[in-house]
Amino acid sequence: MKANLVRRYMQKELNGWWIISMVGAGIILLPILFVFLELFQAPNENWFQVRDYLLQTYLFNTVTLLLLTGLFTAILGVTLAWLTTAYQFPLSKFFRWGLMLPLAIPPYIAAYTYRTMFSYTGVVQTTLRNEFGVQVDPEVISVSSLRGAVFIFTLFLFPYVYLITKAFLENQSSSYIETARLLGRKPFDVFLKIVLPLSRPAVVGGVALVVFEVLSDYGVTSYFGIHTITTAIFQTWFGMYDVDTAMRLAAWLMVILVGLVLVERLLRQRQRYHLSSKSKPLTPIKLRGVKAVAALSYCALVFGLGFAIPLLQLLSWAGLTFEKVWDLSFFTLLKQTISVAAVSSALIIVLAVVVANISRSKNVFSYFLSKIITAGYSIPGAIIAIGVLAVFIELDGKLAPVYASLGWGEAPLILSMSLFMLIVGYTIRFMATGFNAIEVGFEKVGTKYLEAARMLGNGRTMAFFKVDLPLIKGALLSGFILTFVEITKELPLVLLLRPFNFETLATKAFQYAKDEMIHEAAIPSLMIIAISSLSVVLFYFIEKRVKQ
Repeated sequence: MKANLVRRYMQKELNGWWIISMVGAGIILLPILFVFLELFQAPNENWFQVRDYLLQTYLFNTVTLLLLTGLFTAILGVTLAWLTTAYQFPLSKFFRWGLMLPLAIPPYIAAYTYRTMFSYTGVVQTTLRNEFGVQVDPEVISVSSLRGAVFIFTLFLFPYVYLITKAFLENQSSSYIETARLLGRKPFDVFLKIVLPLSRPAVVGGVALVVFEVLSDYGVTSYFGIHTITTAIFQTWFGMYDVDTAMRLAAWLMVILVGLVLVERLLRQRQRYHLSSKSKPLTPIKLRGVKAVAALSYCALVFGLGFAIPLLQLLSWAGLTFEKVWDLSFFTLLKQTISVAAVSSALIIVLAVVVANISRSKNVFSYFLSKIITAGYSIPGAIIAIGVLAVFIELDGKLAPVYASLGWGEAPLILSMSLFMLIVGYTIRFMATGFNAIEVGFEKVGTKYLEAARMLGNGRTMAFFKVDLPLIKGALLSGFILTFVEITKELPLVLLLRPFNFETLATKAFQYAKDEMIHEAAIPSLMIIAISSLSVVLFYFIEKRVKQ
């Protein structure tokens, strides 16, 4: 009976929208499966050496980074979200959106900026020596360590926790907090016994995003010389030229990731709260005197360390190397970055529109389809890159007779050395960014207009172009911009999948930093920050518009 119902449903709904959606889901799922299946293949000798002598160190450093960064971002994000939501103090309105800006600076850019600033010839130690006569042991304030990586990740990833927690506190019921205040509870007791339990699902969700970003990182850990599983993937690939061992490491990293996702889901599932959607927003309390100064100082310190100071330092360096870097080759670099990001973003938005439109049916098929489509965002770029490369090498092997018949050689690497492979990698990695924006747009529109158009005899495609498309233009634009920004910032995936001699702003900035040309890295870094700041401003105005 159930099989007949499934068959009838598929016959009714199987059209161009479903076909495109299933093809897209297959493209996204295939590289992930390729990596996972490596666990069931026979390992080579390099794998045994890595497992016996290096894997323990890789795992220890990775787990340490995850635990410490998760803890400190949770502390920073929750306290700042509560402070800016529940209290009024000087510049509090500015900090409500200004504390999002550290997300505009990718951690790998922050890493080389702070490392140079705290080096022996950097501005910090030079000022201490020349202005105050203080000689500091370089090892004490060096950030080129595991401790420094935690510092960088915390400062530039805490906005994930801050944003989700702030939105949760602003939009959910304030009755518990107001009642506790009326009963004379002190602010610390309210925060500890009311705010933390209520916001736990939001905090866990924000920390989960931070964990995904740390697992995906290659720039910070590589630049600081910290051995993690992600850096091990790069080392086995480029150092040993061993794709099989790199795939096996990627597979084990994916197993860890799946375990973290399951733990996160379990923690959130076991904590259930019923909060009214019609509750009034929390009324901020105005702080005065020492408390106002303390709140202002705390927010200003975090904002300064997380955005203002590195930005000012990069602007200073850019002034020193502007004439050297700002030439025709830089415009070529800019053109390559913008073009590949624009093409990838457009492809993502088109596929996201198709899948999101299908998902409006609210059935088990569309649910699983949407989950498959968005699976890439929670998977590190290095894993996706390994899987995409394996798939494209396999395709080149299958197409070798065709290449030979065209006179291109016996076994050339055509697809696996092309820009198309990088675009596919981007599409898998950032499909969730575009899809989420489009899905929100469709949810706001609802289905009543679509149903009316269908009743008038329009098909799904005609109804979309006549009715839905004009209504979701804002969601299309925001999804495109947010996806474009994420692609522009991406480093690990493009390092692994880019064609020979193809550079983006991210790879150029990272390469300058690796070659100790820190001043030259400032201009491409500032371009990335400028583009990234667009997403922060866009997010702020979209959020503000939704509340009105």
